[in-house]
Parts: sequence; C-alpha cells; structure tokens
Amino acid sequence: MAKEEAIELDGVVEEILPGGQFRVRIEGGQVVLVYTAGKMRKHRIRTAVGDRVTIEMTPYDLTRGRLVFRHRGDSVAGQAGAPARRAYRPRR
Repeated sequence: MAKEEAIELDGVVEEILPGGQFRVRIEGGQVVLVYTAGKMRKHRIRTAVGDRVTIEMTPYDLTRGRLVFRHRGDSVAGQAGAPARRAYRPRR
C-alpha cells in the first residue's frame, strides 16, 4: 500500500508553546497544534506570533501538523516591522 501524501496548508502562528510547538490558525479558521520540522530546528529558524507559515498535515489526524516553512517578512502582526538596528561603530 502506498504512503499517503501530506496536505500542505498556510496559516498564522497564534501561540508559542514549550517544546517547539505552536498553535496555528489555518485558512479555514481551524486551530491546529504543530511542531517544528527537523530542518527548521537544525538551522535554528525562529518563529514568532503573527508569522505566516506553511504546515504539513497527514490525512489521518487533521488536528496536528508539522511546521515546514516560515515565510520571510510576511508577518501579520506588527506590519511596521522591528526597529532598525544600530550601525556598527568601531572602538576608538
């Protein structure tokens, strides 16, 4: 029997939980519990509340998923962005 294909959905991070888990609201309004994929942990990709993300879900359990991608610069909360970083100044 062939392995079932994963379902990819886009959503927005609503809450950060301990252990690399998040609550994500997907397009249909449903809230899903997701965990960070191994590649994201390996490369230390940080995810904050309000970030747009892509998740993968199995067709067997539609309440859990795996966070596989964080969209760069597409934050729903805080559209103004972070404050500018200070320029590097060498010591005198």
